[in-house]
Amino acid sequence: MDIVLLIFGFLLMLAGILGSFLPILPGPPISWIGLLMLYFTNAVPDDWLLLGITGGIALMVFALDYIIPAVGTKKFGGSKSGIIGTTIGLLIALIFPVFGPFGIIIWPFIGAFVGELLNKSDKKTAAKAAFGSFLGFITGTFLKFMVALIFLGLFISKAWDYKYALFPYFN
Repeated sequence: MDIVLLIFGFLLMLAGILGSFLPILPGPPISWIGLLMLYFTNAVPDDWLLLGITGGIALMVFALDYIIPAVGTKKFGGSKSGIIGTTIGLLIALIFPVFGPFGIIIWPFIGAFVGELLNKSDKKTAAKAAFGSFLGFITGTFLKFMVALIFLGLFISKAWDYKYALFPYFN
């Protein structure tokens, strides 16, 4: 059973890293569940302090992922229309992957730009707000990716520390 939990946890770690780039998957919380799976094994002793801290970080980054793009848009003179445009752009990127993996970057920018133009902003203001939205999106993605990588590092480190307990046949 420990091997199944270890494999399932590792797959969740990989899904969490993927979720750092795809807005439909909450990357850090998925990675945290993968870390939790490791602690459900009989081989790795419970560490509720570590799980509590990492769980809090995962939830905080999850919340910040919704706040950072909005703050970026606002800081660069954007309006609620720009923020809504960014969100619509993200959805378009997921539904119609026209630009491939770069669509996740291009469509939010286009959405914020169009949203600002519809809000009767001039092209210069709309471009500035779209850039702020883009910057916020990239910042949030980078933050999620780094947290997911750190969680993966913790997972691998703990699994390595208890490798003989997890894989008793290799002693």
